[in-house]
Amino acid sequence: MAQISLRVDDDVKRGAERALNDIGLSMSTAINVFLRKVAREGRIPFELSADPFYSESNIRYLEGIMQDVKDGKAHFAEHDLIEVD
Repeated sequence: MAQISLRVDDDVKRGAERALNDIGLSMSTAINVFLRKVAREGRIPFELSADPFYSESNIRYLEGIMQDVKDGKAHFAEHDLIEVD
């Protein structure tokens, strides 16, 4: 197995690590996935992006809402459907 060493801007690395963490991939796994697809398809094959819905902060927020529901603290009200054109 080969080893690759590369240099990347510190801010780019930190941003990539945060995004990959949200996706559930390590930096090494993400690079291997990318390189395998490039080798197989002979092109830049795809785009991966972090879905903000699954970010740690949003998961904590949703868990808090669920706890409020369980504790009877959440208040729901019926409302008309809002349609956006």
